[in-house]
Amino acid sequence: MSSYQRFAEVYDTLMTDIPYDQYVDWVVKHAPSTTAPKLLDVGCGTGIMAAKFARQGYTVSGVDLSEEMLAIASERFMKEQLAIPLFCQSMDELDGFSDLNVVTIPIDSLNYLEDEEAVVATFERIYAALCDGGHLFFDVHSLFKMDAIFLDGPFTYDDGEITYIWDTEAGEAQHSVHHDMTFYVQANEQLFERFEEYHYQRTFPVEQYVKWLSDAGFSDVSITADYSEEAPDAESERIFFHAVK
Repeated sequence: MSSYQRFAEVYDTLMTDIPYDQYVDWVVKHAPSTTAPKLLDVGCGTGIMAAKFARQGYTVSGVDLSEEMLAIASERFMKEQLAIPLFCQSMDELDGFSDLNVVTIPIDSLNYLEDEEAVVATFERIYAALCDGGHLFFDVHSLFKMDAIFLDGPFTYDDGEITYIWDTEAGEAQHSVHHDMTFYVQANEQLFERFEEYHYQRTFPVEQYVKWLSDAGFSDVSITADYSEEAPDAESERIFFHAVK
């Protein structure tokens, strides 16, 4: 399974276009933060969204597979004086949580699971960890993004301090992509440091996710696209799911 390593160091700089506040607003709208509900942010990364949830009144914990990302999140929480416990776990082996009111798996984190069994196990473990009436929120890459947009590479970026070359190719499994990224990060005025990362992502049809959610016991599944209230269409890039236990 892929996890963020050196990429964690530059992640926040490169992800400034993510509308984190819209994501938080979506969760708050459907699971209001009354009486400090327990929220688990799965794939919490560098902690940006977990911190935002905490400031909205949720009692937040975070889980991520990358120790490097968790180290940055811990530093963030310390600076912002937020008491958010962090755990290094794979989401398909989630353990030690119960009576949660809300679980989030944001920013296509679920797409890092490599096979159907891992997705099914994730939904089952989250269902078991939620209280009755608890909410699950997550988003995934659409088939269109995985099969068309990602394969229109390579992609490049250069802001003078960080440069990357991002090559992509279709994976062996349907609707999967290999990401090969080479980074050049400015260490001082005369030196750039080079490192590489390899990631693998896979997605599934909307109806497959709905079936797996239903099989796990979830109900009231609602589906929208691209940070809107609209249903997905053939060229939607990001699909959002909200399900209730």
